[in-house]
Amino acid sequence: MNDDALSSPGHTDRPSPIPAGMGVRVVGDVHGDARAFAIAAETDLFVVQLGDLADYGPDSAGAIRIALRLIEQRRGLFLLGNHDLKLARALAGRDVRMGPELAQTLSELDGGLRARALAAITAAPAWVEWRHGGQDVLFVHGGFHTDMPGQAPPPAPEGRVQGVLSRALYGEPTGRVQADGYPERSLRWVDRIPEGITVYCGHDRRSADGRPYIRRNHAGGTAVFLDTGAGKGGHLSWIDLPAEFVRAGETPVD
Repeated sequence: MNDDALSSPGHTDRPSPIPAGMGVRVVGDVHGDARAFAIAAETDLFVVQLGDLADYGPDSAGAIRIALRLIEQRRGLFLLGNHDLKLARALAGRDVRMGPELAQTLSELDGGLRARALAAITAAPAWVEWRHGGQDVLFVHGGFHTDMPGQAPPPAPEGRVQGVLSRALYGEPTGRVQADGYPERSLRWVDRIPEGITVYCGHDRRSADGRPYIRRNHAGGTAVFLDTGAGKGGHLSWIDLPAEFVRAGETPVD
């Protein structure tokens, strides 16, 4: 695995989870803000939610139900985020650090919803590729790695998450801890996005004005950060990528 040099975007022949010809609504971290997520889900576009459905906000169960409904109706999907993985491990009976946010989420889930949530999180992809307007798009929760394009995301292991999957879920930690107790994260991975690829991600709340934060590198790659603090005193953000912007003859790829 090499994340030091730029790689060329690649495509696979695997079927895309995004229906051909549909536009996409990219939705940032929900964190239990079911009311805002319900509004975001009212669209004719295919919904790609970037992970972290639960914890912090007032209605994690409601947010999970909306995500499950989108999947069942084939109108959307959610990516695997670090909070989703932790929830799945707790639902599976494995040992996790039980903070108040996770404890509150678990208290909201009845038996049926627990089983459905565990199955959906277990099946959630860590990243999804798409072709839009002549550009390659990659949706991921935490951060980009040059081994992602053209590769199927691996399933989450029972043990420690490492390598490309770690980047997808947690971004790129510096190894230092901030004053608030959370790991400090670097955006060096943005500099490794190749020309022609736009990465839509959540996880890091980088916005200073309440709008999604856009960062471009010298190579021509772009990262769009959609976490604007839903469930944590901020609000939910989303971006629409309409189908009419897809050039004739192009189809989404994953």
